[in-house]
Amino acid sequence: MKKDIVITSIFNPTEAVILFSKMPDYQLIVVGDKKTPIDWHCDNVDFISVHQQETLKFELTKSLPYNHYCRKMLGYLISISNGADYIIDTDDDNIPKNNWIFPAFESKFDCVEANQGFINVYQLYTKQKIWPRGLPLNLIAKQFDLENLINSKNCKVGIWQGLADEDPDVDAIYRLTSDVPCYFDERDPVVLDKGTISPFNTQNTIIRKELFALLYLPTYVTFRFTDILRGLIAQPIMWLYDYQLGFVNATVVQKRNPHDYMKDFVSEIPMYEYTEKVIDVVTRTISIDKSIESNLYDSYDSLLKADIVSANEMKTLEAWLTDLKNIESADKAH
Repeated sequence: MKKDIVITSIFNPTEAVILFSKMPDYQLIVVGDKKTPIDWHCDNVDFISVHQQETLKFELTKSLPYNHYCRKMLGYLISISNGADYIIDTDDDNIPKNNWIFPAFESKFDCVEANQGFINVYQLYTKQKIWPRGLPLNLIAKQFDLENLINSKNCKVGIWQGLADEDPDVDAIYRLTSDVPCYFDERDPVVLDKGTISPFNTQNTIIRKELFALLYLPTYVTFRFTDILRGLIAQPIMWLYDYQLGFVNATVVQKRNPHDYMKDFVSEIPMYEYTEKVIDVVTRTISIDKSIESNLYDSYDSLLKADIVSANEMKTLEAWLTDLKNIESADKAH
C-alpha cells in the first residue's frame, strides 16, 4: 500500500519535516509557496517548488492563489497521480512521536452511537475543559456523556484524525481565554457512527483512496475555516457510502508556528456562524444515487446559494474535479 504525506511550508525544513522524511514506508511531498526559501532542500522529500508548480499540467494550477494554504492541493494531485492508496495530511509544526501510526481502516472499534449530532470528542481523551476548533460555540461548555454512548462494533473508517499534544487544534476563543497546553490521555481508537459529528482538520489526518475527492480545500473562505469546512462537508457524504470518521491518540506534538490570536478569531467568525448550517445544507443536498464527486459539487453549489461560499469557489472546485477525472482517465489508459 502506497502512503504519502503531504505538507505545505514556507520555512526551511523543520524538525517535523525532517522526521517525516526519514520514515521508510512513506513518501513525503512538500509543496512550496512564494515565501518558501528558494534553496529549500531535504533528503528523501519530493519538494514541489513554485517554478515546478507552474509547469504542472493540472487545471488547478491556473486558479489557486499564491501564498495560500490551499496550494497543498497540488501535492494531493501529485500523490494521486503517483498511485497513492492513502494520503496523510499534516503540518510542518507537528512533530511525530515514536508511536506515530494510524489504525486499520476496517475492524472492530469503540463506536459512538449514531445520530448524536455534534459532540466534543476531546472529552473522551481528557478531563481538561477544551474543545476542537469548529465545535459550535453553544456546545463548548456542555459535558457530553460519551462513554455511555460507546459500543464495540465493526466499522469502515474513511478518515482517521490523530490528536496533537501540547498545542492541539483549538479555536481562538480557547487561546484568548485559557491557552493552557493539553496532553491527551491514551485510549483505544474511537469511531463516530453516522449522524454523530466532530470537526476534524488537516494536521494529523489520513484518508483512504475511495474518498480522495473529499480532500478539496475550499479556497475562497477564510484561512481558519477552510479545513473545518472541508471536514463538515465530507462527513455527510461519507455516511452515504457507509464510511465513518475515527479518532486516535495524540501521535504528534504540535510546536505551533507563531499566530496572532485576534487575527485567528476574525478568520474564524464564519466558522462560528455557519458550522451547523453547513451540515444541514449538505445533508439536504446529497443523494446516494450520485457519485462522491457529484455530491461534492452539489454540496458547494447549495452552499453558494446559501451565501456560505462564493462563486470563485465553484471555479476552483471544477478545476479540482477535472484534474481528478483526468488522472483517472490516464490510469485507465495505462
